Amino acid sequence: MLQHADQTLTKLRQLIANGGLAAGGRIPPERTLANEMGVGRRSLRRALEILEQEGQITRHQGRGTFVQDKSAPVAAPTVLRPRDGDLAVASAMSAIPFDRILEFTNPLEVIEVRLAVEPVIARLAALRASQSDIRRLQLLVGETREATDPADYEKADEKFHRAVAEAARNALFLSLFDTLSASRRDATWRRLSENAHCFKRQSVHSASHQEIYEAIATRNSERAFECMYRHLSDVQRHVYTYAFPAEQKSVAE
Repeated sequence: MLQHADQTLTKLRQLIANGGLAAGGRIPPERTLANEMGVGRRSLRRALEILEQEGQITRHQGRGTFVQDKSAPVAAPTVLRPRDGDLAVASAMSAIPFDRILEFTNPLEVIEVRLAVEPVIARLAALRASQSDIRRLQLLVGETREATDPADYEKADEKFHRAVAEAARNALFLSLFDTLSASRRDATWRRLSENAHCFKRQSVHSASHQEIYEAIATRNSERAFECMYRHLSDVQRHVYTYAFPAEQKSVAE
């Protein structure tokens, strides 16, 4: 069910990005759009709320919901229609220039990529980290544990994860990490991103950082992979809970 909610957001984003919903145009009523896209109204409603927070759409009481005009929209060779299906979605996504990819993604997609990449980075860090790297990681664990407000925690958290990426000694991984980190600094995402609510679980995540550090310090590459994967999986669950509270309630019921 969570996967369906995430797919709804992705499909709707691509409709907007590629002209399936004309910029400045009125979005069809929820019931109509849900039927055209073949998705549930609950998932569609949550996706629209996220897009409104990001400034992609605007809502006017009594008039409806409208796509926000963009000064420099991305032109895609194929216009996406709801009937085109998943193949069209994939084609449209591939048409987005990499240097503008952050305009067309969201925290849910970012954490999925982090889950795929950062455990591998942690494994490499365990094999390649210098003693200086290890000492720095130890200090950064302390910073995340002792942060006194969300802003301090966010800075310490990002520094810890980047220090792991630096210790992996892989320029491409580090570049990808920095691209993902740039998305976390976008103010319009903060209510949905990890650190918007992660500070409340500071002790839990600091303990995870400690485990990752210890695995790297002892050169246990597989444990480093497992600890990072477990840590980011926990983050992902809380991002989903925050983004789709209605979906979570439905699962619990």
